[in-house]
Amino acid sequence: MGKSLRLIISGFVLLVLGWIFPFLMVIRILAPSWGLGFFSFGASVLGLLLGVAGALQYARIRRGPPPGTDIP
Repeated sequence: MGKSLRLIISGFVLLVLGWIFPFLMVIRILAPSWGLGFFSFGASVLGLLLGVAGALQYARIRRGPPPGTDIP
């Protein structure tokens, strides 16, 4: 459960960074650049993927073994 929670938190942090950097570029606190724009996009996509993977792992762990199996 610890690994899945870590993935969810990492994904959330990356999603927030992917939102904050473009916002700071729009209000001209950070200088707009292609590199920062691509980094923001990559952080958003990677954060979404990590968050979904963590949520799937968490749900799979919480669900337990399939019914009818003799796994303790």
